[in-house]
Amino acid sequence: MPDVGIIYNDSKPRACTIAEELQQQLQDRGWGVRLATSQSGLLGYSNPDTVICHTPVESLVPRGFDASLRWAIVLGGDGTVLAAARQLAPIGVPMLTVNTGHLGFLAEAYLDSLPAAIEQLCKGEYSIEERTMMEVKVLRRELIRWEALSLNEMALHREPLTSMCHFEVAIGKHVPVDIAADGVIVSTPTGSTAYSLSSGGPVVTPDVPVFQLVPICPHSLASRALVFANREPMTIFPATPERLMMVVDGNAGCYVWPEERVLIQRSRYPAQFIRLQPNEFFRVLREKLGWGLPHVAKPSAPDQS
Repeated sequence: MPDVGIIYNDSKPRACTIAEELQQQLQDRGWGVRLATSQSGLLGYSNPDTVICHTPVESLVPRGFDASLRWAIVLGGDGTVLAAARQLAPIGVPMLTVNTGHLGFLAEAYLDSLPAAIEQLCKGEYSIEERTMMEVKVLRRELIRWEALSLNEMALHREPLTSMCHFEVAIGKHVPVDIAADGVIVSTPTGSTAYSLSSGGPVVTPDVPVFQLVPICPHSLASRALVFANREPMTIFPATPERLMMVVDGNAGCYVWPEERVLIQRSRYPAQFIRLQPNEFFRVLREKLGWGLPHVAKPSAPDQS
């Protein structure tokens, strides 16, 4: 039988224990199992005094993992899933996400249903859903100074986030526009329910081929969220004399200097999620974010007795 992978959050003792138990269970079934932590998918933050901190996205694939893997199981919270997506997307390995964290917005299975999920997975009774990822690059002239794959979003703002910045934004070959705001967010459809949502952006279903640009606290009534086709690249030119801070998926970042630009485009590596049942996005919105639930109790009919 082909090999499979397990990626787990080694900062959580429960995830470590489950990974070891799961490895043994799969090996007893005849599968070869390769283990890795999610650490290599957490890029960390660059040193502001380092001129070049380029880490090619392909180098994040865990040692021993390759395209021959049938699938991988990811044990952790949403942060672990975001890291695992960067680790697995370049080799095209689909992942079953199992929540051992809190919200679990990106989770397909939970610990109480894990035995049934493994049984279904081993029988091949699943489908694969592709999610678009962004490729984010910081360029100084033509030199790539930093790059990352993003499943959720990229946020660019001043450090600390306390004052207005100016950005010149160019989408494809369209005329550049100027945005005055505390920062900007560029989001995938998957990330539309994360930082973008809390900043006033719309919810976008995962199958729509778009990105969205959301100003953070814009200083103009005309600056609002913009949804655009993801086939067009976006370039952001900082128009602020101080350095800015860029954060990708909440766990990786890079300083951006005035002479640099940020290039964002659809990655050739999509994230592949294993679905054990038909994916119902609105159900996830309802269960995780309370979307569509009544916020005010309806008055009961008056007593007619």
